[in-house]
Amino acid sequence: MRFTRHTIVAAIVVAGMATPSFASTIVKVVEGGEGGGPMTLTLDQSTVKAGETTFTVHNDAMTEEHEMVLVKLKSADQKIPYIDAKQRIDEKRLKSMGEVSELKPGADGTLKAKLAPGAYLLICNIKGHYEAGMHATLSVTN
Repeated sequence: MRFTRHTIVAAIVVAGMATPSFASTIVKVVEGGEGGGPMTLTLDQSTVKAGETTFTVHNDAMTEEHEMVLVKLKSADQKIPYIDAKQRIDEKRLKSMGEVSELKPGADGTLKAKLAPGAYLLICNIKGHYEAGMHATLSVTN
């Protein structure tokens, strides 16, 4: 079978149209801090467009294990249910979108989620970590 240059070009164009790719937004999350001191959870961007989002999470701590829980809030000013006796957020009373759990020091993890417009909260819910500063908000727009 003999192909002309036009046939090959047409085949390449059709193949390119047959497999559209949709880029996912990537949010880089860095967690840090050691027990007894201030702790941080920082995002490389605080506002993203709605759609598929990949959170790449890095635990920058030297000795402390961390996690990242993604929560969809009802509103940007929603009161976060905190259990003083356990020094943790009451996750059962929030809408969790998933988590990267048990990140050892220096480890990386990912979470993929389809985000609708609204307000989100990212937290480390290991005992005492939220209170020590491990939380950040994310705004999702149309």
